[in-house]
Amino acid sequence: MAGQEKDPLVSAFFTIDFGGRVAGAFRECTGLGSENEVVEYKASGDKGKFVMKKIPGRMKWNNITLKRGITANMDMWKWRQKVEEGKVAEARLNGSVVMHDQDGTAIARWNFINAWPSKLTGPAANATNNEVGIEELEITHEKYERAE
Repeated sequence: MAGQEKDPLVSAFFTIDFGGRVAGAFRECTGLGSENEVVEYKASGDKGKFVMKKIPGRMKWNNITLKRGITANMDMWKWRQKVEEGKVAEARLNGSVVMHDQDGTAIARWNFINAWPSKLTGPAANATNNEVGIEELEITHEKYERAE
């Protein structure tokens, strides 16, 4: 309805899906964004006075970082192994990050183009604490869009 205020979306978890070849659920997702380099140049303003102008330069897509408790699922590790073996073209996948609410309903989606795992970190080894081991996946991509 026009003019009616909507509540902000509240996330419970995120999932990734790259054509069914790599999948996973995550508690934390950061880096969804883009930025432009800022190009500065001097120009003539009123009465010949120099002014500094700023215009957008090259666009840069931020890397996406996902964190979760380690599981028996090896999809991410096998995907990263392709890059380690120099098979980057084979590792590039199109896919999505999906934000879910507490009922598990998809409430937002970002679709990615030519994504590949630039970093994968396993859990810190510390048997003296009683915490879940966290693994972290960093995804590099060429473009994404908010789809819903």
